[in-house]
Amino acid sequence: MSKPKEKTPNSQTKSSDASNGVSNGKTLQEREDEAVERMVSRFVEKQTEKPVDKYLRALVKLEGSDLHMKVGKPPIVRVNGTLKELNRAPVEVEEMARLLFPMMNERTRDIFDHEGGADFAYTIDVDGVNWRFRVNMLQQLGKIGLVARRVNNFIPNFEGLYLPPAMETLCHFDQGMILLAGVTGSGKSTTIASMLNYINRIYSKHILTLEDPIEFVFTDDKCLINQREVGIDVVDFGVGMKHAVREDPDIILVGELRDEETFMTAIHAAETGHLVFGTIHASTAPSTIGRILDLFPEEMHGAIRGAIAMNMKAIVAQKLLKAIDPKIGRVPTCEIMTFNPTVKKLILEERDHNLSDAIRIGAEEGMQDFTMSLKGLIDDELIDRPTAFQVAPNKEELKMKLKGIDVSQPGII
Repeated sequence: MSKPKEKTPNSQTKSSDASNGVSNGKTLQEREDEAVERMVSRFVEKQTEKPVDKYLRALVKLEGSDLHMKVGKPPIVRVNGTLKELNRAPVEVEEMARLLFPMMNERTRDIFDHEGGADFAYTIDVDGVNWRFRVNMLQQLGKIGLVARRVNNFIPNFEGLYLPPAMETLCHFDQGMILLAGVTGSGKSTTIASMLNYINRIYSKHILTLEDPIEFVFTDDKCLINQREVGIDVVDFGVGMKHAVREDPDIILVGELRDEETFMTAIHAAETGHLVFGTIHASTAPSTIGRILDLFPEEMHGAIRGAIAMNMKAIVAQKLLKAIDPKIGRVPTCEIMTFNPTVKKLILEERDHNLSDAIRIGAEEGMQDFTMSLKGLIDDELIDRPTAFQVAPNKEELKMKLKGIDVSQPGII
């Protein structure tokens, strides 16, 4: 019979260390404490002044929207849609690296190394006010570069945006969905921010936003507001919405409805008692119905129409027009379709072509089409006639309205 192996002193020590939770000379408690400290430092890390901050401050003071940094060019800012170079020499390779790399932490540097770019939020103090930027660090032609978008701190009210009074009414729903439709740059996000800030001033509710990217930073008034940015605060939209239903929101902003999953998640949130705001790319309120249906296979269209009719409260389509007064800049023309019994009936019966008539008939309920909106803007001397006729969906109808002739509508029921 073979004699059992005796434990060496070293093996006895290792066994004892393992049983006591010691690894690499550290106890389990010590390793847990270090992990906690790493997590804490991630959220309480104090940001020190960095060389690039002066260019971001220049962007704020010039009231620009974006800062571009490219090797071989001076820093460039976008102001009122136009790119302008700052008054300094071109930034060369080594200086650019020293300017930009300190902006990244360990996590974003790792993403940058693996993916050739990284998105992250960055905050600086400008004259006692914290300004937030959405940063994309990138590589191009083997050199590092940057684009930083300034996130707006100031949210204008309804009067400042020249929105119709009916928009205020839409803020008083407790449940359902409200969509803002329009092309890129039509002011959808600004309008929604104004609506949410109005709610923030008068109600005590929990507002949760899930955005890609965050475009306005809210300040809590009567509401508790949590803002999560996809890619920075949460890995993707699906995970964010899964978390959202456990975060006790009254109101959810879901950003752009761009696919089947996004819309289904948003409509489910509306069905379960939340007020959901979202945006969609569509040119008019009636055509938004078709745009939503295009996200789904045809066999689902009946069910989706039912969900829209049951849960949608309003669709607002919006365009921005040049104002007469250069101090105002641009003003919105809005088409508002609220979901009264007539609108719901037309959608369920697939009579989308009659929705424009329903909007005109529903004027006393706060609905308006683009023609009615354009006439109001002309009457208020906010836009000139050429501007209105350039975007009018029916120029003859606008001519008659301006002459005080109301076009009678055929019956739609």
